[in-house]
Amino acid sequence: MTTEFTKLSCEDFVAVLASKEPVPGGGGASALVGAIGMALGNMVGSLTVGKPKFADVEEDMVRLKTKSDELQQRFFALVAQDAVVFEPLSVAYGLPRETEEEKAHKAQVMEECLRECCAVPLAIMEACCEAIDVHEEFAAKGTPIAISDVGCGVIACKAALQAASLNVFINTMSFQDREYAENINVKAYAMLDEYCAKADAIFADVAARFKK
Repeated sequence: MTTEFTKLSCEDFVAVLASKEPVPGGGGASALVGAIGMALGNMVGSLTVGKPKFADVEEDMVRLKTKSDELQQRFFALVAQDAVVFEPLSVAYGLPRETEEEKAHKAQVMEECLRECCAVPLAIMEACCEAIDVHEEFAAKGTPIAISDVGCGVIACKAALQAASLNVFINTMSFQDREYAENINVKAYAMLDEYCAKADAIFADVAARFKK
């Protein structure tokens, strides 16, 4: 089931997301929002490619669309991967810890599971950053008739970036290896600092074009 979430209808995905099922959760939802955001930028490329008026950016549009397609598929894979890595963690929380041996075993298993559960939302964040970079080019070179979709897409990717970061931080706070956890936090905060600002700038640029 976990590998098939992206095959569900929109209504079914939202229904299972709203249920008490442990997956999908915030990480999977973040990845799906990232895919939707990237698709909006990709649409601008689709509407620009092949138009004589934009022949000078044709190669750029083809390159950007190829990158967008790859990112959309990466986001889909991360929806499934986030569910896969969370399930062992949910099991680990229920491990017994009555004896010292059980406590040590649970701590070891938890640490291993937490590393996996941090890696996926961190990868979602990285994909969101790449998507925001692609939107920057779509905003500069894409057809003006769909420029609003660039703004919609980039702000969706920013939301996905921020949402994924929370799924990083809720896991890093539980690490026993604090040095490892802080290294992950530093990476996540660096992405937030740079790319939230970049997404806001792109959105502002798009919004400014509608002011008279």
